[in-house]
Amino acid sequence: MTRRTIRIGTRDSQLALWQAQLVADKLQNLGYNTEIISVKSEGDLLDEKPLYQLGITGVFTRTLDMAMIKGNIDIAVHSMKDVPTTLPEGIVQGAVLQRANVFDILVYKNTLDFLEQPQATIATGSLRRKAQWLNAYPTHQVVNLRGNVNTRLQKLADNPWNGAIFAFAGLDRLEKIPQNHLVLNWMTPAPAQGAILVVAMEKDSFVREALEQIHHQPTAICTDFERRFLKKLEGGCTAPIGAYAHIEKNTLHFVGNLFSLCGTQKIEVRKQIPLDNINTTPEDCALFVLHNGGASILKEITTGH
Repeated sequence: MTRRTIRIGTRDSQLALWQAQLVADKLQNLGYNTEIISVKSEGDLLDEKPLYQLGITGVFTRTLDMAMIKGNIDIAVHSMKDVPTTLPEGIVQGAVLQRANVFDILVYKNTLDFLEQPQATIATGSLRRKAQWLNAYPTHQVVNLRGNVNTRLQKLADNPWNGAIFAFAGLDRLEKIPQNHLVLNWMTPAPAQGAILVVAMEKDSFVREALEQIHHQPTAICTDFERRFLKKLEGGCTAPIGAYAHIEKNTLHFVGNLFSLCGTQKIEVRKQIPLDNINTTPEDCALFVLHNGGASILKEITTGH
C-alpha cells in the first residue's frame, strides 16, 4: 500500500472529531495512513445566533471546503444534514457511511407531565424542530438553543426549560443519551439526518478509490432522495423541511413535509416507490408540496409576508 497519508479535515467539536475518527479507523483498517486535521467553522464561532439568522448555507462546511481546495486537507467529514445540496465546483461526494438512528430525541427534566399541559418551554435551534413541535403542541413556547452537544446539554441543565430536542445519532455517538429521554419518532427528521458524508477533490483518484471502499450504497440512495427533495423546494436551513426515506426489500418509503414557521400549516407527501423506478420521484414529491400550498409558505418565509 502506498505511503501517502490521507489528511482528514473536520470541525473541532467532540462530535465532529468522533465522526472523523470513525472515517480514519475505516480507512486504516483497509491499510491507508491517515491524519486528522481540525478547524473551527463559522457555524461554531457564531453559536449564539440561530442558524437561519446567519443568512448563508454551508456555515459548517465552507471552511473545510476552502482548506481542501487550497490543498491543506485531502478529504472532509461532515454531518450530511449540514452540507448544502450543491457541492462547490471541483468537490465531489466520496463516501456516505451507513446511517445511524435518524430520529430526533427529547431530553427532558424530571417527568413528561408537561406534554399534557398547555404551558411548557422546549429548546431547539432548528426551525424544522420548532415548527413540528408547535404543530403538535401549539400552546407551548419554543426557545433558541445553539452550540455543540455538550454546550446544549449544559444550557438545558442551567435553564428553567422542560426539555430540549437533539438528534438521536449525535447523543448516541458521544454516549450521552440520558435516562430522561423520549424518541420523537413522529417528528420527520432533517434530510440526511444521521448520515456522515465524506467529500473529496474530484481529480484526486487515489482518495476517491479509498473512499469507495467505505461507501454504503443503501444510505446513499436514501439520502440522495431526501436531498433532491430539499433542493427542489429550494429550502436550506432557513425553512422547516423534513424528509425521510428508507428501504424495505426493493421499495423506497418516503415522507416529506414543509411547515409554516409557527407550525400551523403542514403540507406532506408520502410515497412508496420501487427502487428501480425512482427517477424524478424526489422532484415530483417536492412539486406536490409546492403546488399544494408550499410555494406560498416558502414565499412568506423568505419575504416575511
